[in-house]
Amino acid sequence: MIFLVASICIQIICAVDVVRSGRNQIWMLFIFLFSLAGCFAYLMLEVLPAYWGNRHLRTARSQVVGKVDPERGLRKARADLDLAETAANRIALGDALLDLGRFAEAEAAYRKGLALGPGQDATTQVKLAQTLFELGRSREGLAELDDVPDVGRGSEWDRRALLRARMLADIGEDAQARLLFEDVMSRYAGEEARCHYAAFLLEQGDRLRARQILEEVEQRASRLDRTQRAAQADMYRWAGERLAELRKAAA
Repeated sequence: MIFLVASICIQIICAVDVVRSGRNQIWMLFIFLFSLAGCFAYLMLEVLPAYWGNRHLRTARSQVVGKVDPERGLRKARADLDLAETAANRIALGDALLDLGRFAEAEAAYRKGLALGPGQDATTQVKLAQTLFELGRSREGLAELDDVPDVGRGSEWDRRALLRARMLADIGEDAQARLLFEDVMSRYAGEEARCHYAAFLLEQGDRLRARQILEEVEQRASRLDRTQRAAQADMYRWAGERLAELRKAAA
């Protein structure tokens, strides 16, 4: 009986905090539907991150919030824009729209943000180029990328080069794309470049090289902890499925 009363009290406290803090009302459903488990999730993912700087906690929170409330970032970006029509706020809106796959709206937001800015904004230009690629307008994306000031060799150069390789592949410049993929893959942090290159090779019918690269992804992923793999779970799942298909076909 005492446990039941305590459980109800905790649920009420959490529910009141949801209302007073202005957090997403869907937490009310979690709190009352899952009782203490829902309260625990609310405290760990919403309340405690405001006081703790734990990297794993932040990662878990962002993943859960992204699934529970995918448009949270978009609402915040629009609220900020309502307060001040600035280049930074317009670009933040573009970022939120890009994350949601609303590419046409993201393009408009980025273009307006660039127009509002005081000068050339290389970071936003690259985001605009990526958006154009996602819209199937790779030639325009390449032109936008060509207009971005050069940077020295490093992570930003590699990020742009990977995007360029994907756009070259999209417009049928396969030889150039392959050379660039091979170059970027040797330095790119994480497995994104390898997975994109493997997808390109599979489209080209080079199953042997694709399998080699996917086996590298598998081997490197085995060294990561669960949190690191969870951050790009869809990518690792895709790589695992393609590798399983290639192994089955070769058996």
